Amino acid sequence: MSVTPSFRAQPAKPALALRLLAAAGACLLALSVALAAYASHGVEGEAQSRLQTAAAFAFGHGLALAALAPQARTRWAAAVLAVLLVGAVLFCGALAASVLLGTNAAAAPLGGGLLIAGWLGWAVAALRAR
Repeated sequence: MSVTPSFRAQPAKPALALRLLAAAGACLLALSVALAAYASHGVEGEAQSRLQTAAAFAFGHGLALAALAPQARTRWAAAVLAVLLVGAVLFCGALAASVLLGTNAAAAPLGGGLLIAGWLGWAVAALRAR
């Protein structure tokens, strides 16, 4: 029995930045579960609403980052995903900090604006894909 080497092309390993974005997305997903659990069992009223909103946005954007980062093929797409990450951290972080630390949620609108810009940027990346 002879052994012949396989010369099939292996898929390229995503760049470090894209792997970090995907890992950050997974971390957002884990954080969203913790926020949702605390919102359900640890607080009531406005605090519960803010934490549930933060959890929902962290989950959705974490999932998007984890799924889309390995698929990003251009620097534009990678930059747009970075904008989504910063937006999610600012938006969700501001809401969570307002409940957990008693700070104001002043960074939430900036984070929300970055999320909107990021998704519009992803639309441009999708239209420009070859």
